[in-house]
Amino acid sequence: MKKILNEDLGRISVEQFKNQQKNNLFLVLDNVRSALNVGSVFRTADAFAVSEILLIGITPTPENREVLKSSLGSEKSVDWKYFESVNKCNKYLKDKSCSVQLVEQIDVAVSLEQFVKPSKNLAIVFGNEVNGISDEFLNVADGAIEIHQFGTKHSLNISVTAGIVLWQLTH
Repeated sequence: MKKILNEDLGRISVEQFKNQQKNNLFLVLDNVRSALNVGSVFRTADAFAVSEILLIGITPTPENREVLKSSLGSEKSVDWKYFESVNKCNKYLKDKSCSVQLVEQIDVAVSLEQFVKPSKNLAIVFGNEVNGISDEFLNVADGAIEIHQFGTKHSLNISVTAGIVLWQLTH
């Protein structure tokens, strides 16, 4: 057994990534506080060929030094947009014909392993590390997804959650 060297991984260029087929997935970061979490989500979005990341409110954008630190250049490959409000972002998602699904522990949430990915564009919304999804999204979402957990916290870091959700939705 031996590690595969970086030069043997067959990495594609940023230009090739931009031109390749994407997974019709839009990640929405709803008032996420941590720039390091945002950068980590960018790396995960690159790994799973996400169409676009949408940043809302206080969510740091890629110009932030800590986003750059944890994104390791993926902010150049993954398309992103910033919105001041949930309403403006939601209008954009509707124009893209997205099904909007929250990742949140709410009464109507479907367990991730039971969720059936729609054939149209899918927007997955991740909320603030303390307060979760904005109330504005609760009123406009098409549904919600929950990751079943077995411990005492029932809370995962947003970057971990994004990885789990994207893995399930792309495999």
